[in-house]
Amino acid sequence: MNYHDNRKFKRLKIIFFLGLFVFGFTKTYNYLDNLNIYIDDKILIKLLFSNYSKRNEFINIKNLINTKSLIRKSYHNLVNYKDLYVKKDNSNKISNDKLNTKPLVYLYNSHQSEEYASNTFLEYNFIPTVMSADYIIKDIFDKNNINTIVEEENINNVLHANNLNYNGSYRASRILMEKAYQNNSSLKYFIDIHRDSLTRDKTLVEINGKKYAKILFLIGLENSNYNDNLIFTESINNKLNQKYPNLSKGILKKGGVGVNGVYNQDFSKYTILVEIGGYQNSLDEVMNSAVAFSDVFMEVINENKG
Repeated sequence: MNYHDNRKFKRLKIIFFLGLFVFGFTKTYNYLDNLNIYIDDKILIKLLFSNYSKRNEFINIKNLINTKSLIRKSYHNLVNYKDLYVKKDNSNKISNDKLNTKPLVYLYNSHQSEEYASNTFLEYNFIPTVMSADYIIKDIFDKNNINTIVEEENINNVLHANNLNYNGSYRASRILMEKAYQNNSSLKYFIDIHRDSLTRDKTLVEINGKKYAKILFLIGLENSNYNDNLIFTESINNKLNQKYPNLSKGILKKGGVGVNGVYNQDFSKYTILVEIGGYQNSLDEVMNSAVAFSDVFMEVINENKG
């Protein structure tokens, strides 16, 4: 083989192996893409509260997630769910049987896409959002005889349909609130759940060895129900810090130029905006705080009933 033939042969080898690499990469990418897993917030919460979520048990979530493969994993390695539930007792449970059929609480998110830390769920391609807190709270309320609705319509669709940008999120959520109330006139409490943009060192507190995402309440100074909203929010905030010291950062009052100032709180005297944690909080920290909030909220409305 002469010099030119040798160079030609080497060139062909390079082209062959390069082609083989591209082919292999493409096949691998397509295979992994087909195995892509999607878990929405509602399904995740069902999984977290499942009776199968016990230490050293393996769970089959093939029917719960969108995947072409069977995933079996010990879930306690992902989330510390121990003592997650609020204990159901007569002091918190609403006794009116009618509440079993008529919705009382409406949970929604004006900023539906706000996310929490996703590192715990990277292997599941899952990014938890503020809607995760909605489903935790709903699950607890429902189990304590407080019929609860979570707003599931995509708020981005509402924004686009009404030619609104992100700054119009509260106008978009107002449309959904009014629609929900029109369909369920029994609704009395409206809770807009957000998360803060502060770093984890400012949104984390440890209480009795358990980590919580700090909670902050926000009230618009320019809403017509300001005084009623303030009284209701203060009752929740005070009781929250009595039972869970330093969990709440208090009540932030906002108004003036460049600020919404209303936050849909003119809709009802029982409309509140609560921020649970920040973008760096993990889902288990958010879950602990959502459970604490649910515990206190049930006590407050139980005291207010009638």
